[in-house]
Amino acid sequence: MKLSKNAVRLLLFAGIALVCFNVIAFVLPVPKNGTFWVSYGFGMLSILLQLVVMKAAFKGDESIRSKFYGFPIARIGVIYGVCQILLSFTSMALAVLIPLWIPMVIFILLLAAAAAGCIAADAVRETIVQQDTKLVKNVTAMRNIQSKMNLLVSQTDGSGELQKAIETLADEMKYSDPVSGQATEELETELDTLVSELQKAVIDGENEAALLLCKKARDILAERNRVCKLSKNNQ
Repeated sequence: MKLSKNAVRLLLFAGIALVCFNVIAFVLPVPKNGTFWVSYGFGMLSILLQLVVMKAAFKGDESIRSKFYGFPIARIGVIYGVCQILLSFTSMALAVLIPLWIPMVIFILLLAAAAAGCIAADAVRETIVQQDTKLVKNVTAMRNIQSKMNLLVSQTDGSGELQKAIETLADEMKYSDPVSGQATEELETELDTLVSELQKAVIDGENEAALLLCKKARDILAERNRVCKLSKNNQ
C-alpha cells in the first residue's frame, strides 16, 4: 500500500522523536529503577499515539471541511505528547526521590484526559459536519427554483408588464429564506411546478397565462415565507 506524503512526513517525525527521546533518556545519569521505566514507557507511548491521533484527526476519506475540523483533535494529541515527554524526563531525573506510584498515577490521568478530549472533539466534529451537510441539502430546493427564475429573467425580452412581473417574482425569491423544512416541502414542490409552467408559457408566448402563473407563484412564495417564519418562531 502506497503511503501519502503526509503519512510519510508523520512517520519521519515520529521516528525522529523516538530516536531523540531514547538518546536523552539513556544518556541521563540516573538509576534505571521502576520509576525510570514507567516514565520511559509512557513517554514512548505518547510518541506512538501521535500516529493514531493524527490519523483520526485527518482521515484520508473525509472531506476538506471534516479535516479542517480535525485540527482540535490533533492539537490535543500534540499537547498531550509534549506534556508527557516533559513529565517523563522530569520523573527520570528525580527517579531516586519519587516513588513509583506517583508518576504512574499522574501519567494514567494525563492519558485518560487526552483520550477523553480527543473523543469529545471528534464527536463535535461529526455533529458539525452533519449539520453542514444537512444545511446544504436544505437550501438545494430553493436554490434550484431561484436559478430557474434567474434564467427566465435573462431570457425574457422587453420592458412590459410580463417582464416586470417576472423580475418582481425573481427578486422576491432572491430575498426569500433559502432554508427548507418539512413544513415547506409541499409549497416548494408546488412553487417549482409553477415556475416550470411559467417558463413554458413564456416560451410559447402565452403572456396572459404567464402573468397568472406569476401571481400564483408570488402567493405560494408568500405563504412559504410565512410558514418559514412561524417555524423559526416555534423553535
